[in-house]
Amino acid sequence: MTDVDAAVSTTDDTARRRSLNLRQAFAEFVRHPSPWMLAAAFAGAVAGRVLLGDWRASDVWVPAIMLGAFPVYEWMIHVFILHWRPRRVGPITIDSLLARKHRAHHADPRDLPLIFIPWQTLIPVIASTYAIGIFAFDRYALGFTFIVVASAVGLGYEWTHYLIHTDYRPVSKAYRTVWNNHRMHHYKNEHYWFSVTTSGTADRLLRTYPDPATVPTSRTARTLHAEAS
Repeated sequence: MTDVDAAVSTTDDTARRRSLNLRQAFAEFVRHPSPWMLAAAFAGAVAGRVLLGDWRASDVWVPAIMLGAFPVYEWMIHVFILHWRPRRVGPITIDSLLARKHRAHHADPRDLPLIFIPWQTLIPVIASTYAIGIFAFDRYALGFTFIVVASAVGLGYEWTHYLIHTDYRPVSKAYRTVWNNHRMHHYKNEHYWFSVTTSGTADRLLRTYPDPATVPTSRTARTLHAEAS
């Protein structure tokens, strides 16, 4: 049994759901709003891209750059936005919905609605993605290539993160490493293993991928930013 398996067994036995296969997991996945929103954004972008035509070499290298950069982008979002520590500026507390929801997610990693990107946040994210694609590129066709890749990556992230937190058990070695990486973040120590869709790529680059044997089990993984007593 790995460290993360032991941690899960000691913290979640009383809340354990029945084991799932992929079909059952997907049936639950599509009951939540964010997958539908991301799927609609992806479908609209694909339709727009096909209608625009004008295929060029940049429609290959732009997605390649986006996919190569995504693990670092994902790490930065996780560290600086999701793990944002509330700050007071005079009488005002700066604390986003995403950060509040993420703290609740750490408090109860098995609460299904908390696994998903809040729809209130996803609306401006999708709108800004379309705005970037339409206005930031020198041709609309390439902009829609950007939107297709961004929405597909978002949908892939949402599915991967959801699946890790269900009772679907890893079958392939590749998924096992991704599963283990994120479970370590929740059940071993919240200060490490920030990658979600990859097995520690950005964590290795940014030095948040230690040997688990050298890291103490955190007493605040469920209560982000709380002082351990």
